[in-house]
Amino acid sequence: MPAAGAANGTEPVDWRLAERVARGIAGRDRFSDSYLGASLHRDFARATSDAEAAVADYTGLRGPDFAVAEVVDRGGWVSANVRSMRSMLAPLTDRFGDRLATSPLAPVGRRVAATELGLLLGYVAQRVLGQYDLLVPDDDGPAAGDRVYYVGANVLALEKRYAFRPADFRLWIALHEVTHRAQFTGVPWLRDYFMEQVHSLLSGIEPDPGLLFAALGRAVEAISQGRNPVDERGVMGLLANDAQRAAMDRVQALMSLLEGHGNAVMNHLGAHMVDGQARMASVLSTRRNARGATALLHRLMGLEMKMRQYEVGEAFVQAITDRAGFRALDVAWSGAESLPTLAELTAPDDWLARVGAVAAR
Repeated sequence: MPAAGAANGTEPVDWRLAERVARGIAGRDRFSDSYLGASLHRDFARATSDAEAAVADYTGLRGPDFAVAEVVDRGGWVSANVRSMRSMLAPLTDRFGDRLATSPLAPVGRRVAATELGLLLGYVAQRVLGQYDLLVPDDDGPAAGDRVYYVGANVLALEKRYAFRPADFRLWIALHEVTHRAQFTGVPWLRDYFMEQVHSLLSGIEPDPGLLFAALGRAVEAISQGRNPVDERGVMGLLANDAQRAAMDRVQALMSLLEGHGNAVMNHLGAHMVDGQARMASVLSTRRNARGATALLHRLMGLEMKMRQYEVGEAFVQAITDRAGFRALDVAWSGAESLPTLAELTAPDDWLARVGAVAAR
């Protein structure tokens, strides 16, 4: 459902423009009309079903329904994520929209915000392979919106470039995305907890120019001390108060755990189910840790923090597995109080001691 400000055009982001810019940056799918794409829907439907059964057996996480696989082009991925971001940001955009209703600069600001968002989504659309998005609303009802997306053109491009066997590569991708779905559908309280943290973060941001000046002051102080002011929490961290920074830390800790857990499951099951899994993992790791101009672009667009989530989360999950076995992580799903904190992600023994996990295989 559109945000409240949509009716009178006062949302801080021109969402239609954002989608238009993103689609332009994403470009036309080179393989969208190719005969190579004919197998995608069939293969991903089967791979998603096989992956779901394997993930449930290995992790013990089972959702109430079956996953729905949907192969999309880059434009379809952009549309889904515009809807998702619009839904997630509604608590913030509704409040900013009230202020924009009387601002003569509102039209310019909405276009600038839309262009920046469109550039980000368009760039990511060129690279993303799969995604489980718990936020994408769907007019056909909640069950229809619970989908695992696969970006067909990007999958086909990597298969062609690295000569991956399509059935194996598609199953490997499905293992990761289905694990994320199992986390949110197999842990009943997790989605609500995630949304609580996001809303706590967004609802406290005030459209006050004074906050911007204070944030700039903190940035200048950090730079004078030789620190990058946006390294840890990104630009949002400069604008946040103490309560919001705490919520931001909880979100970051959760996402690191989920990404690390997802990669661990994908790699463990992939080693048994996917031929060529080791080379696939190496290729995607290199692609994720690109250097040079790509690395600079990642930093500017805030994607570097996402990549660090993979690294920190993987190291934490591996450490817990080494000390207590993979299923020792089950206690993390017992309640929000059992989730590792941001500090505990780099001190796994502290987490084990706190939750009382059995440190034996």
